[in-house]
Amino acid sequence: MAIDALPKAELHLHLEGSIRPDTAIKLAARHGVTLKPEEVAARYNFSNFNGFLEMFKWVTSFLRTPDDYALITRQLCEELVRQNVVYAELTISAGVILRRTQNLEATVKAIREVTQSVPFVRLRTAFILDAARQFGPDPAKEVAVWAGKLQPLGVVAFGMGGDELAYPTINFRPAFDLARHDGLHIVCHAGEIGGPDSVREAIELLGAERIGHGIAVMRDAAFAETLATRRVVLEICPTSNLCTGALARQVEKADASLRDHPLPDFIKRGIAVTLSTDDPGMFHTDLLTEYSNVASLGVSTPHLVKLMEQSFHAAFLPPDEKRKYLVDFRAAADSAGLL
Repeated sequence: MAIDALPKAELHLHLEGSIRPDTAIKLAARHGVTLKPEEVAARYNFSNFNGFLEMFKWVTSFLRTPDDYALITRQLCEELVRQNVVYAELTISAGVILRRTQNLEATVKAIREVTQSVPFVRLRTAFILDAARQFGPDPAKEVAVWAGKLQPLGVVAFGMGGDELAYPTINFRPAFDLARHDGLHIVCHAGEIGGPDSVREAIELLGAERIGHGIAVMRDAAFAETLATRRVVLEICPTSNLCTGALARQVEKADASLRDHPLPDFIKRGIAVTLSTDDPGMFHTDLLTEYSNVASLGVSTPHLVKLMEQSFHAAFLPPDEKRKYLVDFRAAADSAGLL
């Protein structure tokens, strides 16, 4: 597509979710485990959200050292550069790392060292430390504490993913309050497999500035209008929603397809949305594919350009740097005849 060459930002991207099947085999071999390609392929074949969580748990069990994280970071950055992504916010599953009693600070340092190496000089990255909701409020608070401590290493936000239906939202307010007090941005997965109230609670109780997924908003037109007015950003990941069964759950159709995705409607309603891959290695996708898929839903090229630009607007960048990215993006789009 004409927009493929434009500079891009990606905001909802799990580092561990970038592990592709061949990389899983390499990681396992590092730790004395021999995996057959067909075994890995079977693991990467899931049809619902719980199946995805189990696969995520399995594949990340081979991330045992900072060097392992450096390997997957290098491969992800190579992919991002190939797609002309110039800014990316990488979500790191800090809750999982801490639960496995691994050294979180050393891990983030290893990740950062790769992102700042010479091959990736055109790619700027920032980090979001993610708590796993199913682990409970106290572990989430521990992640928030670490997020505050590791800001000098490029951590810009605290977030929460995992099983959206585990524990009441209000239970996590102390963790999010702590992160906000330390000057961090706030993000939260909501409305992926939960309902519209899950999104509302993430915003009103936790102070989320951006919502991971939020597709359940399609079920509440009045709330959708409120989000459009308030300019709360929904980080949309269409292929992810299809692969995890989240979309089928929201539209109540077992055979749901991308044609059922609410993204085009969100755009028409004026809701601030961004486009991301979520876990590209596990969903066999990349950002170029996501934009191509959205185009196939009837979204025009001018709207795709605006969608791409929105990712820079929603980025957790200092104002002056954000303006520079936006100026550069519009110049590239204008040069390509897309404005």
